[in-house]
Amino acid sequence: MPSDTPSNSEVGGIAADRLRSIIERIERLEEERKALASDIKDIYAEAKSAGFEPKVIRQIVSIRKKEPAEVEEQETLLDLYRRALGM
Repeated sequence: MPSDTPSNSEVGGIAADRLRSIIERIERLEEERKALASDIKDIYAEAKSAGFEPKVIRQIVSIRKKEPAEVEEQETLLDLYRRALGM
């Protein structure tokens, strides 16, 4: 092969094999994410059929992801805003 002809693995200065590998990994992870999202949806449906409120469960999951100080600050502001509105 002449030295001025690009190989199959490099086109226009891009390592095609490496790029393909990265894209395929992203595609696999996207598929896994879809499967996980479906599993989570099923769990919320199970919770609802057991008498739990999915909306509240989502809020609890969100709260548990946060730092305690952040949660306390949000609860304090929520309480302040409620009192300001007479709620």
